[in-house]
Amino acid sequence: MIKKLTLAAVMALSLSACDSGEVGDVSLGLFTMKDIKLNHMQDPIVTGVTCHVASIEADFSLADPSDSSISCRQTGEITPEMIAQIDKSNDGEVVFKKSKSIFFKSMKIRRILDVENQTLMYISYSTKETSGSFKHSLSTVPLWGTKAFGAYTDKE
Repeated sequence: MIKKLTLAAVMALSLSACDSGEVGDVSLGLFTMKDIKLNHMQDPIVTGVTCHVASIEADFSLADPSDSSISCRQTGEITPEMIAQIDKSNDGEVVFKKSKSIFFKSMKIRRILDVENQTLMYISYSTKETSGSFKHSLSTVPLWGTKAFGAYTDKE
């Protein structure tokens, strides 16, 4: 059992170290063994949106802290065709997922369309309760000024 946990921990550490979206790494101090990792991700459908996520990663730990922060911006064209392809339900869809622990905790980023305000919302959240809270962060990208503004006005 211990060999399996050790192997799983080594695999998790090696996978997290191979993240090609990493754009920054800020040390929290020599003795903390924790860093703030800064990553970028492009929305796979609405490719004109790029999100930057900051999250704590603990070296040599079986579980990373749940805290994260997200900021999304329009970095390219957003078209009506892109908006037509996304999930328009109230809970939207997961566009990114990253394992934060070998104990089934992950960080997810979900996209939700606010039709009334013509805005894409991106929420980053932890799937496991920590200190009585599910940690989360929200960023929005207005469709105002894009070709997609006003192209979709009704829920399906």
